[in-house]
Amino acid sequence: MTEALIVIDVQNDFCPGGALAVPGGDEIVSAINAMLPEFGARVFTQDWHPADHASFASQHPGKAPMEVIDMPYGPQVLWPDHCVQGTEGASFHAGLSVDAADLIIRKGFRKQIDSYSAFFENDQKTPTGLEGYLRTRGVERLKLVGLATDFCVHFSAVDAARLGFEVTVDLGACRAIDLQGSLDDALTSMRAVGVKLTEH
Repeated sequence: MTEALIVIDVQNDFCPGGALAVPGGDEIVSAINAMLPEFGARVFTQDWHPADHASFASQHPGKAPMEVIDMPYGPQVLWPDHCVQGTEGASFHAGLSVDAADLIIRKGFRKQIDSYSAFFENDQKTPTGLEGYLRTRGVERLKLVGLATDFCVHFSAVDAARLGFEVTVDLGACRAIDLQGSLDDALTSMRAVGVKLTEH
């Protein structure tokens, strides 16, 4: 049985100095690189937004980053402009062994909808294609690492568990934004659907 490592959004804008920096976001790169040879399938995800993406606070006059608005698919945190297609901020961290990836999934490229999960956009219906890829590779077990624990890692892990995969999140190779208690909420949510949380 093939086990896949899913590396979530280890991009410059989520690392220190980036537009939406996750504290310590660059600290996980060496640990992820060390894991890569251990897995039969390796998938990296990449936030890939158009410059006028609807989740950007800059697209909503009078709104500030981290405010929450209602979108047709539910509540949406408004973010600083980040991971804009083709920019240095959207590039993977320079230290990450990107050549080891079998597949790179780009998400969030549809202007009107955000995409936290590696499997579905935030409407919970529009697939990214990752599930089909993993099924055709014979993958049943997943380990998730990357950024950020409480958003894209969390949503990806919950979706994977609901799709029937056996899911582990290695918290030692993740970092969180922790927006108003979002980390504790994410950990509770992942445990509730059977995601195994480890520290190494």
